[in-house]
Amino acid sequence: MPDQRHVRFPRRGLMFVISSPSGAGKGTLSRNILDTDRDMTLSISVTTRDRRPSEINGVHYHFITQQRFMSMRDGGELLEWAEVHGNYYGTPQAPVEEALASGRDVLFDIDWQGAAQLREKMSSDVVSVFILPPSMAELRSRLTRRAEDAPEVIEKRLVNARREIAEWSNFDYVVVNDDLDAAFADLTAILRAERSRRSRAAEGIAGFVGTLLA
Repeated sequence: MPDQRHVRFPRRGLMFVISSPSGAGKGTLSRNILDTDRDMTLSISVTTRDRRPSEINGVHYHFITQQRFMSMRDGGELLEWAEVHGNYYGTPQAPVEEALASGRDVLFDIDWQGAAQLREKMSSDVVSVFILPPSMAELRSRLTRRAEDAPEVIEKRLVNARREIAEWSNFDYVVVNDDLDAAFADLTAILRAERSRRSRAAEGIAGFVGTLLA
């Protein structure tokens, strides 16, 4: 997503959080943003689960021991963390803070529980978007077309989806992914507006206005 502004004010980066039930499209939308937006970087989580053959350490996840994870958690080094199927996942705070301070935005592709933890710790930096499917029938169809899960797993995902969708009111924005291109356009519009928010670039704007009025 190229930035069309000729004047760009120095600003603190933002945390762009995208959440959705499984199958609603947050993964595809997140990849599209990363592929087209030069100012966006992906938050890379740490995890205690084993690395899959197709995964690269430091690209998909930082793979660490459970002892190291607990040390990071107890030492306050994680912005958010969760246990999923016996494995631990978390977001290290240091690289996120470094990116924000340098004016880079950080994308988070996480569930609603992780989003809630981020809002609790860094609410002024978080912009959260919840992606909804156009219907439960379409969500079921998408999960089936992926051909990744057994029927009983799909049913479990649909049950979980209802619980997750109920959290929509805790997010700043809601986008219905009934058309991928339209949903992507909505996300880029949200990003453009949030990047222009006065509070994120007040110092830079003040300097620019000062030169106008000098």
